[in-house]
Amino acid sequence: MAQALYAPGLGYYSGGRTKFGALPQSGSDFITAPELSPLFGQAVAVQVAQMLAELGSDEVWEFGAGSGALAEQVLGALAEQGVRVARYHIVDLSGSLRARQQQRLSAYGEQVCWHDRLPENVQGVVLGNELLDAMPVQLLARVNGAWHERGVVLHDGALVWADRPTALRPPVEVEGDHDYVTEVHPQAEAFIATLAEAFARNQAAGGPGGCALLLDYGFPEAEYYHPQRSTGTLVCHQLHQVDDNPLIAVGEKDITAHVNFTGIALAAQQAGMAVLGYTSQAHFLINCGLTERMQAAALPQRAQAMKLIAEHEMGELFKVLAFTSHPEFAALGFAHGDRSHRL
Repeated sequence: MAQALYAPGLGYYSGGRTKFGALPQSGSDFITAPELSPLFGQAVAVQVAQMLAELGSDEVWEFGAGSGALAEQVLGALAEQGVRVARYHIVDLSGSLRARQQQRLSAYGEQVCWHDRLPENVQGVVLGNELLDAMPVQLLARVNGAWHERGVVLHDGALVWADRPTALRPPVEVEGDHDYVTEVHPQAEAFIATLAEAFARNQAAGGPGGCALLLDYGFPEAEYYHPQRSTGTLVCHQLHQVDDNPLIAVGEKDITAHVNFTGIALAAQQAGMAVLGYTSQAHFLINCGLTERMQAAALPQRAQAMKLIAEHEMGELFKVLAFTSHPEFAALGFAHGDRSHRL
C-alpha cells in the first residue's frame, strides 16, 4: 500500500493524477468535503479559532492538504473573524498536489509555507481532513480459525495475495470462527505519537503545544471489528468508482481504509494528550454554525452543504476527533452529540 500510494514518481499520490474533483470527466477520482462546499472550511475555522485562542498561538498546520481548498476556506474564514494566522504550514508528500496548492494559495504569499516532513517542534492547530485513511495499513486474515498477515507476491508476472502466519491480532477479539479479513493501523497510530512528541518538545521550550483536529471516515473499535464486518474496509477509488482490488492498476488509483478511531484516541492518550471530543461530522459542523451559514446561502449551495451533514451522505460515516497537549477545554465542535464514551 505504501509503494502503491507513495513510491517516488510512480505512486498514486506522488504521481501527477488530478485526484480531487467533482466529476470523472476532470480526470479526478473522488471528491472531499472542501471541494463539495466552501461552508465546510468556514465551519471548521470556528473550531480552529477557538483552539488558537486557547493555545495563545497563531500557527496552523495542515497535513495532506489536497487541492488546497480547505486551507483557502479556513484562512479566509479566520480573516473574517479577525483571527491572525502568522503561518499556515502545509505538510504534503505529493509534488503535483503541492504545485496545485501553491497556485491556489498564491494570494497569501509567505503566510503559507510548505514542508516535506513533520518538524521536531510543532505548536498551534494541526488539521487533517481525510488524512489517516490514506496511511498504509496491515491486512489480517483469519482463515480456518488461524490468523495470518495478508501480503502481496509476484506470481507468473501478476500480483496476487499471499498469507503467512502471524502473531499480530486485531486489538479486540473478533467473535466467531468464520473467515475474517480486517486491518490494523500501526502507521496512523505512530503518526499520532510522533505528533504528540513534537507538541511536547514545543512545550518544553516554553511554547503552548498544540491541538489536533482530524476528520475522516471510520468507526470506534467495537464497530470496526464487528463480527459481520468480515471483509474489512480496504477499497480503491478511480474515476469516482469504487472497487476492492488494489492489485490492479497499481499507482493509478487511491487505496484507502476506514479509521479505527478508538486506536487513534488511545495512541493520543498514551502519548500524554487529552481527547477533547469525538462525534459525527454532522454534529461537529452543526455545532460550528454550518446550518446558520446554509440559511444565508443560495439554494444550490445549501443542497451541496446538505451532503456534509445528511446521514446517508457524509454526515454519519465521517467522524471528527480532537485532542490536545494543552489543558483540556470545552471544544465548541463537540458541545452537542459528543460520543467520546463510545470510543
